[in-house]
This record gives sequence, structure tokens and C-alpha cells, in this order.
Amino acid sequence: MEIFLIRLLQFMLAIGLLVLLHEGGHFFFAKLFGVRVDKFYLFFDPSIWKWDGSLFKWKPKGSDTQYGVGWLPLGGYCKIAGMIDESFDTEQMKQPEQPWEFRAKPAWQRLLIMIGGVLVNFLLALFIYSMILFYWGDTYIPVKDMTLGMKFNQEAKALGFQDGDILLGTDKGTFKEFSADLYRDLSEATRVDLIRDGKEMSLTLPGDLNLLGMLKAEPSFVRPLIPAVIDSVMADSPASECGLQQGDEIIAINDKPVDSYNEFTDQIGILEDMMTAAKSQADSLKIRTATLVVSRADENGAKSQDTLAVTLSPELKVGFFVKTIAGIYEPYTREYGFFESIPAGIAYGWNVLAGYVGDMKYVFTADGAKSLGGFGAIGSLFPPMWDWYLFWKMTAFLSIILAFMNILPIPALDGGHVLFLVYEMITRRKPSETFMIRAEYVGFGILILLMVVANLNDILRWLGYM
Repeated sequence: MEIFLIRLLQFMLAIGLLVLLHEGGHFFFAKLFGVRVDKFYLFFDPSIWKWDGSLFKWKPKGSDTQYGVGWLPLGGYCKIAGMIDESFDTEQMKQPEQPWEFRAKPAWQRLLIMIGGVLVNFLLALFIYSMILFYWGDTYIPVKDMTLGMKFNQEAKALGFQDGDILLGTDKGTFKEFSADLYRDLSEATRVDLIRDGKEMSLTLPGDLNLLGMLKAEPSFVRPLIPAVIDSVMADSPASECGLQQGDEIIAINDKPVDSYNEFTDQIGILEDMMTAAKSQADSLKIRTATLVVSRADENGAKSQDTLAVTLSPELKVGFFVKTIAGIYEPYTREYGFFESIPAGIAYGWNVLAGYVGDMKYVFTADGAKSLGGFGAIGSLFPPMWDWYLFWKMTAFLSIILAFMNILPIPALDGGHVLFLVYEMITRRKPSETFMIRAEYVGFGILILLMVVANLNDILRWLGYM
């Protein structure tokens, strides 16, 4: 419960900040051009019975704008006078046009008002990335320094990769760190450079590997190889009860040889699949009863092998830890001065945006639709413990997503309004109000459908059906 609350608090803080600044972008340009803003709300405020839906509202003396916080935390809105938006206020549009209304302003001013939110979110992301680099620097483990190499699945091995290969880069450039960018480069590359048995060599790749398939594969297409050496043992766990000790190296489980911790977890995954098919408690106990073969050194350093019988927990946990990647390799940190951090942050943010946009093509596939996530999936991306570095990095990423999604040419989104404004600027004709209202309804319906699908996916994952 504590982890859930910490993630929920981070999610709400990030979304609240991003929505507030996004709507503030619209508000700024509206006020700049003398357009009246009727309401400025964080979160939505649909009325319930006799309650207007506001948790808080305030209208300064002499101001036309009511500020408030709604009860439904699904976004926010800036209700601009004389504009057809998600409020569907058609009564106002029936009145004579006023000089302080959105519809009375030149197309170029209306365009700036509409892109104001997207512009603020994008600039905010670049600013946050720049300040992250300035304050914390850029800490990572260079892929070329992972001297134990990588662990590959069968699809990767069919392309010529071998366990233990040290990846260097592709025809697209040198690998920086083990991240989604590495997968993306491998999926698009026609050549990959690596070190095998101490010698540099290259492999030919097709250049059109399915990135989503690579990321979702079990086991993964490529992972850093982690030795199956026990770093610590949990007290009162199956590991401590069977006699596992720090420094032991697991070399087999249930007579299946393992050459790494990666292989060990793959074998545990097989047992998990078997557990789903278990029909009785006896079947489950049989699956949980395992044998481990370990290699251990005595006081003189001489190695021997021992076979240990272990009864795994109902969740198939053994109860030991191995060293993480950060524990095996020394991280590298590049520090930035203030003025250095700005172009570096812009480049970093642009790379994140380019990768996200490039990956959008997978949304229109069956696997891509299943990969859509709602509020639960987004919230789970935040760390289980409060970490300002990770919080701001995630906030910047969400800001870029919010900017990109809002500029899509879908009615009800900023991009839909921009599309109609560009049409007006080219043809010198405004779309009719009837058309705009119908388009807003269609766009709103599309958004509701996407939201339902994304959050239904979250529920199905939670129930174990996806």
C-alpha cells in the first residue's frame, strides 16, 4: 500500500503540474491577444446533482476568469470565450460575435492560442532535461564497458549473436547505454559491431526487426549478462533454509544447466508457466520442489559442487540477491555546466521525442494496441520510493508525450483545432460552426474510446489475462 501511495502521489503531482502549465500556455496567449477566459480549471468539474463539481473556485474582483480545481483528475481545461471546445457551450456561439471572443481574432492569433499548451509542454520538457543534466549530470554504464557481454534469446542467436558478445554499436552510431535506444538502433541497423572472444567483428542485420516484438519477447532479445553468483541471502527464506551462501554460483536447477542469472530466471519463468496449469496442491508442491547445483569455494579457494534441495515459496521465490548491473560495473558520470546543460538537454529531449514518434507506428498493430496503457501503467513508471531525479525525468517524459499527443490532428485535441485553422488560413474560409461541433463530438468520442481501451488493458494485465 505504501508503494502504491508513493507512486500515486508522484503521478498526481506530475500530471497536475503538466496540466496546469499546458492550460497556462493557452491562457497566456489568450490574454496576450485580449481574449476573455471564462474558466481556468485544474481537473474537470462535471456537476453531480446540485453540486457544480468544484472542489475549489475563486474569481478575483474585476476579473472575467473563474479559477478552480475540479473533482475528476483526468486533465484540466481553459474555457475560452467564443470557441467550440470540450465544454460544448453552443449557447454562447448563438450570440452576436464580440471583439473579446476567440472567434473574432485573426487566424494567426487563434493559432498561437491553440498551440500555446503544446509549446509550453515541449519547452518545459527541454528545460527539465537541461536542469537534470546541470544538477545531477548524466550517469550511465557505457555498453562497451559491460565486459561480461550480453545474453541473447533464440531469435537473436538466429541472427548470429552469441551469449557473451560485447556490443559496440551499429551503422547508426555507437551504443551509449543499455536502454530502449539500443533496441531501437538494433531494430533499424543493417550492421552491428561487437567484440567476441577478444576480437572485434561485425554481423549483418536485416534493418527492419520488429522493435515491439524485441521488447516484449520472453526472454528478451538482449539483456546484460549477470552471473548467477549469490550476493546476499534473505533470512528465513527458502535460500537460507537449503544452505545457499554468499559467493555460491548456481550452475543448474532441476538438472537444467544455467550459465547466468538470466538463464536462472528463464527457468523460473518455465516453472511459473507450469504453476498456471497445476490442478491441485500436490501438483503445485511438486513444481515448487527443486534441486540446485551450486559451485562454492572452501577456505583455501578450492571449488566443489553441492546439490541442494529447496522448496520454493508459493510465488516461486528463492530468497537471494545477485549484484545489479550498477554493482558489477562502475557507472560513468558526465557533468555539465549551466550553459553546457541547455544544448545537451535540448538534444536529449529531441532524441526522446524522435524515438517516441518513431515508435508510434506500432500502436496501429494488434500487439501495439495491447501494449497501450492507462493511468495504472503510467503510474507504475514512477519509482516505488521517492527519488527527485527519477521524478523529474519521468515528468519531462510525460510532458513530451502530452505535447505530442495534443498536437495530433484529432478533433477535440489542440491539433484538431490547429488543422482547421490551417485550413482556414489556406482557403480563407472558416469551417461552419455545425461542422466544428460535430467534429468535436467525434473527436471526444475517439478520446473516450482510447481511454477505455488503455485502462481496460491495465485491468486485464492486473488480472493476469495479458
